[in-house]
Amino acid sequence: MITPKFSCSQTDESLITSIYCPSVRAADVELDVDDAVLTVHINPYFLRLSFPYPVVEDDNSSAQYDPSSGYLTVTLSKSVKGQYFPDLDLLAKLLSPRPSRPHARPSIEVLDSRQPLADAITDISKRTDALSLDDEFAQAAKNEWQLSQAISDPASEFRTSSQRYYGFLDAFTGYFTHAAHTENEINELGDDAEVCNAEERRTRRITHENEKWDEEHYMADYAEDEYIQELINWHDPDLTSTAEVVITEDEKMAMLRLPRKEYIMDSIQEHSLYLTLITLMYAHAYDKRTTLNDPTAESAWTVCNLVAAFSALDPPPYSPTDFSGITLDFTDAELISTLVTSYRRSLAFPLYRSFQLAERCRKDVAAAFRRGKRLVTKYLLGLKDILDHHDVYYVYSKIWVEDFCVWIQAGASDAILARIGEKLDALRVPKSAIGWDLEELEEATRFAVDRDSDSDDESVE
Repeated sequence: MITPKFSCSQTDESLITSIYCPSVRAADVELDVDDAVLTVHINPYFLRLSFPYPVVEDDNSSAQYDPSSGYLTVTLSKSVKGQYFPDLDLLAKLLSPRPSRPHARPSIEVLDSRQPLADAITDISKRTDALSLDDEFAQAAKNEWQLSQAISDPASEFRTSSQRYYGFLDAFTGYFTHAAHTENEINELGDDAEVCNAEERRTRRITHENEKWDEEHYMADYAEDEYIQELINWHDPDLTSTAEVVITEDEKMAMLRLPRKEYIMDSIQEHSLYLTLITLMYAHAYDKRTTLNDPTAESAWTVCNLVAAFSALDPPPYSPTDFSGITLDFTDAELISTLVTSYRRSLAFPLYRSFQLAERCRKDVAAAFRRGKRLVTKYLLGLKDILDHHDVYYVYSKIWVEDFCVWIQAGASDAILARIGEKLDALRVPKSAIGWDLEELEEATRFAVDRDSDSDDESVE
């Protein structure tokens, strides 16, 4: 079935859905309204939309088809008059399946119990007495069951398969089986991408960053930074504008091509997604600022190099995190560790290597988060478009960005994004955290520049 092009709008009392389905018979239209779900079927088109609040089909509702324009306009009444329906322009959110409802009662239910309670207890006692305890359990029983415990080694985890998973919610595998036969220049794991565990990926990433770090390149960019200052001072119109973010027609078509998915995740996974989103937005900010919002043929390479989750399959968190009772709140320590990885990569790989530029990109990410998921969605769709048009790096769109485009619309929270944005804006990343003696290098560069300037003055005299 074909998902048709559509748009939604609203009045105080009604919800209007315009569906583009040319060359069909109006008599064949099948409409169904179930609480907050509208289903439209007209061969060969099928559309199911999940609205944030219930709608009803009453005497004020209608469905009109205009053969000249090819548009079917469905008008439904709101269950609560005057209720505002948010995010009607986020098409992937409307297309996503309804969240699974949790069980209202336990999955296991006792239908009949014919054994008397006293007999059951006696039977359990006899079975317990029949068990033979070894010395460890016998000793534990005497010691109020204080069994000896030790933290398990993650590297020695028991596995029944050699497959390793990566990508969005660790849902992908097999995409790098033939990595040696592709021209993937940013793959830092090589042929071992499919077999490295998380610890090995991180170790290789850090080693590769240290190998690529070039003191002379950094000092040269620090000494002669006229053009870099122009990039830093450039004003991003998306971030400086106070107007409402508008989703373009091209972006709406890109949303329609996204998969229809419902993501089931725990709070730890959701926590990690927000941190990973920071690294994606940082890469987008760097490329957008250094190309002045005009992506080049090198943009895909730049973006992939700046995101450790792409090049090393190593997403955040990058610092030890206490996952007991974790909430969607983010400490300064884990935000700094996430930014440090992005900073290091922007100082080791691309053309312009400047700590000031890295700081400016942090500000861009903070501003984008504060503006909400509409702008973040636009940026993610832009990243997806860049990667999709690359012969090799499209794979990172498939295992990461595509799902982020769906999740940001249907699952992310504007309130959480705004809270992260405020923290990122107020955050200060110390140069010492980068690990490459930036302050000493900058001081040495200033000393060399001053010495050369004094020598020039003496020669003139």
